[in-house]
Amino acid sequence: MTGIAATSLRRALPEGPQLSDNLVHVELIWRERIQENWIRFGTHTQEQIVDRRRRILSYRPGAVFAFARWAANDFGTVTSRIEIVRAVAPGEHYQTLPFVRPGGEILLKVESWPRVERVLQAIDAIERLGIEPASVSPDHWRNIHHRITAGQAPRAYTLDQHRAALLRRRVGL
Repeated sequence: MTGIAATSLRRALPEGPQLSDNLVHVELIWRERIQENWIRFGTHTQEQIVDRRRRILSYRPGAVFAFARWAANDFGTVTSRIEIVRAVAPGEHYQTLPFVRPGGEILLKVESWPRVERVLQAIDAIERLGIEPASVSPDHWRNIHHRITAGQAPRAYTLDQHRAALLRRRVGL
């Protein structure tokens, strides 16, 4: 992380016990029509309000969340992104992301509004099945990432796939 993102997160996250608590911290920013970071799904364990435009959500290791980012300037949208991330435990390998400290395992990462919209539609379809998106198989998120990157339609997630993923999780696979 460099530049404004790193400086902003360093100022927002005080040094000390909060950073050594083994949680993954995500800085959310809301500057209307300029920059918006939000969580689409995922259950946080802590919330810290920094000021009226910024707050920090913290996630336990293993938690899965969708982190969406959007920015614009005077000429329109500059960037639209969504990442689905698994919070990592201390000692695990991770990838860094802006506004996410220290980082996480990226299960899905897409840029540009048409692609982001396809991911949001896939999330909506999973919720219509009555499934919490954070409990979906990580392999499904990776599959969606690869299919969208290849210009193909993502496959629908089914209740049978979800049952199989829960059983694999239960037996430790």
